[in-house]
Amino acid sequence: MSDLLYSEAENDLRAAVRSLLADRCDAPAVLARVESDTPYDQRLWASLATEMGLAGLLVPEKLGGQGATHREAAVVLEELGRSVAPAPYLTSAVIATETLLACDTQDETVAELLGALAGGRTVAVLAVPLSAAPGAALSGTVRADGNGLLVGRITGVADAAAATVLLVPAQDGLYAVETGADGVSVDALTPLDLTRPLAAVNLEGARGRRLAASADAPVRRGLLAGAGLLASEQLGVAEWCLEEVVRYTRDRKQFNRPVGSFQALKHRMAQLWLQVVSARAAARNAADALATGATDAPLAVALAQAYCSRVAVRAAEECVQLHGGIGMTWEHPAHLYLKRAKSDEIVLGSPGRHKEAIADLVDLRGPR
Repeated sequence: MSDLLYSEAENDLRAAVRSLLADRCDAPAVLARVESDTPYDQRLWASLATEMGLAGLLVPEKLGGQGATHREAAVVLEELGRSVAPAPYLTSAVIATETLLACDTQDETVAELLGALAGGRTVAVLAVPLSAAPGAALSGTVRADGNGLLVGRITGVADAAAATVLLVPAQDGLYAVETGADGVSVDALTPLDLTRPLAAVNLEGARGRRLAASADAPVRRGLLAGAGLLASEQLGVAEWCLEEVVRYTRDRKQFNRPVGSFQALKHRMAQLWLQVVSARAAARNAADALATGATDAPLAVALAQAYCSRVAVRAAEECVQLHGGIGMTWEHPAHLYLKRAKSDEIVLGSPGRHKEAIADLVDLRGPR
């Protein structure tokens, strides 16, 4: 059985990422960013992707990456979740990277893209709706016309505005399309979570480089890894909310007593703590299953998503409610965590969708 405890190297990685985010991505900085027209901090991304080499954690060393595993990437996503950082790490360094790794890495174009991603020179995004679950049948909205040019529209694509390359699943394969190419336009949408912008991608005779003859297997691998490591981001959101509400209720006084000393609130926070601990176990199990290539990885991922999604939302709701009036204001960052948690609840499949996947995987279908 695998050891789900954090290794010394993983704890060192956590400390380094947390220190960087505390310096560059504290709550006032995130609030200011989401109110501007440029939610992404390019300096922060350069530090994460290039200086620390985190964009290449999942890329083998022979292709220019760090040759690490999903466990290390999960630690990074926990810290990004704790700070609700507006960075395209999940979409580029995890989903797009895993999609490319499922292609023929001996192909010059694939190897070149992986090297550029690992070095932080390129941000790539898989052009599918963010709500697409692993294994879901994606409708063929993109096709190649008679001249080999791509035509179609994909809505709800996360971080497309930050991408330089789009990985486009089409009816006849997987293509790499540069966002600045002729026939490509990215229209911003209004998302619930302003720290993870959404967009509609329009392809009107765009030329792309074909990466694989079929997009099914690469997309399936990318979405599975994304869903599994999304649980670690949700864990980070829940941990911050729990720590913040404990801190606040310890300092806030009513009737000359800390409000955290009231029994009813103690019980609510204790119950939340138990749920967060269980979410940590589920998220770590999913990351470890992906890292080791376990045969039951799809089950571990579905279980983590079905549980961690709900815990993140519960923690964010408790954080807002137990802060009282200040928790309802725009100036306090609690609303950022609630919006991220609610948005993540339907990212890469809803909890209900993942419960259905669990039922199918263990052959325990419910009544119809």
